[in-house]
Amino acid sequence: MTVKTLPGQNALRFIILLGIVSLFSDMVYEGARSITGPYLAVLGASGTVVGVVAGFGEAIGYMLRIISGWLVDKSERYWLIAFIGYLMNFIALPMLALATTWQMAAILIIIERIGKAIRTPARDAMLSYASQKVGRGWGFGLHQVLDQLGGMIGPTIVTAVIFIKSDYQLAFAFLAIPAVISFFILLNAKHQYPNPQHLEIENPALKHENKLPENFWIYLAGTSLIAAGYVDFPLVAYHFEKAKILTPLWIPIFYIFAMGSSAASALFFGWIYDRFGGASLMLAIIFSAFFPPFVFLGGFSLSLIGMVLWGIGIGAQRSLLKAVVGDMVTKSIRATAYGVFNTGYGFAWFLGSALMGYLYDVSIPALIAFSIIAQLISLPFIYITTQHRQ
Repeated sequence: MTVKTLPGQNALRFIILLGIVSLFSDMVYEGARSITGPYLAVLGASGTVVGVVAGFGEAIGYMLRIISGWLVDKSERYWLIAFIGYLMNFIALPMLALATTWQMAAILIIIERIGKAIRTPARDAMLSYASQKVGRGWGFGLHQVLDQLGGMIGPTIVTAVIFIKSDYQLAFAFLAIPAVISFFILLNAKHQYPNPQHLEIENPALKHENKLPENFWIYLAGTSLIAAGYVDFPLVAYHFEKAKILTPLWIPIFYIFAMGSSAASALFFGWIYDRFGGASLMLAIIFSAFFPPFVFLGGFSLSLIGMVLWGIGIGAQRSLLKAVVGDMVTKSIRATAYGVFNTGYGFAWFLGSALMGYLYDVSIPALIAFSIIAQLISLPFIYITTQHRQ
C-alpha cells in the first residue's frame, strides 16, 4: 500500500501488528531478563558485575540509537534497519543456553542490547507516524500493552521450565520458539505496510522546525534523572536470590506481576496523556518512585508491592516518554530525535545502574535514597515540559 495517507483504522491495524511483533520478541527478551540476574550469580558474578553488565548493556544499546536514528531519517529504510536489529536480538538471547561463564553471558546480553539499539528508532518512528491518528499516548500505550503481554508470557515459560527441570540453560533455549514466530510476523508487517512514513500527515506547527527544539533538551534532562535512579531488574533479582527472599521459581513470577502492572499503567497513563498532557507522566513518576524500600527492605509481600510499583514506572517510561517526543519533534527528524533521546537516557541509565550496583555492595539504604531522590528531582523538568507542550 503506497497511498499518501491511511485512515485511522489502518493506522490502528499497523500499531496492533507491530505490537504483536513486540509481543513475541518481548517473550524472548523479558523471559531472558527475568533470570539473567540470578543466572549471572550462578556463573560467579558479583553484585557490582551484575549492575555494570546491566547498565553497560543498556548504555551501549541506547547510545548507538543516535546513529541508528540518523540513518533511518536519512535513508528511510525503516524495515531493513529494524530487521537487522531484531535478528541480533533473536540470535543472542537463546544462545545464553550455551554460556558457561559470566563473561560469555555478559557478551551475549550486550549483543542483544546492540540489536535493540539498531531497531528501536525505526520502530518508534513508525509507531509515532501511525499513532498521530489515534492519539500518541493511546497508540504507544496500546503497543506497550501487547509488548508487556509478551513480557508476562516469556517469564511464565521460563518459570515453567525451571519448575520442571531446574535448568536455566534449557529455559534460554526455549526462547528460540517465540523468536522465530516474531520474525515471520515482522515479514508480514513489512509486506502490508512497505511505506510506514505515509501513515502521518505533517503537522504544520512543527514543519518549520527542522531541528530539535529547546524544550526537547529540558525534557531529556528530566528523563535522564529518572533513568539514573531506576533500578534495573537484574539487580533486583540478584537481591532476591542473594537475600533468600524468593526461590528461583518465584523470581520470574514476581517479574510477571511487574509486567502486568506495566501493561495496565501504559494504557491508563497513555489515555490520560492524550487528554491532559505531561501531568500523567508526573503522576506515574510519583507512584513508582517509592518502590526501592519495598523491594530492598521488605519480605515476600512487601517485595511484591514494590514490583507492582516498579512495573508502573516501567510502563510509563516505555510509552509516555516516547509519546511526548513524538509530539515535540517534526516528522522529518523524528527517528533522529528518538535516537538522541535514547542516547542521553541510556547513558544516564548506565551511570545510575553502575552506581547502584556499587551501592548495593556497600550500603542498601544509600542505594534506596539515591533512587528515590533522583526520580523525584526529575519532576520540575517534566513540569516545565508540560507547560510548553506543543
